[in-house]
Amino acid sequence: MTVSLPLVFVLGVIAWAAIKFLGIRVWAAVVIALFGFWLSHTFLAPAIETGTRSGVGVVDGTRK
Repeated sequence: MTVSLPLVFVLGVIAWAAIKFLGIRVWAAVVIALFGFWLSHTFLAPAIETGTRSGVGVVDGTRK
């Protein structure tokens, strides 16, 4: 059985768990999210996207 979850949902669950169980403050999570948003508008964005897709492919088993 295949379950498909958007990566943003998985990252949201991880962020929620970090705030709830690890004691990360909400403002720190917001700053990290904003940093990621701003980083996506730089010249590094294509490399980050390629690396993320490769990593998800390895974990998913579609890429060896």
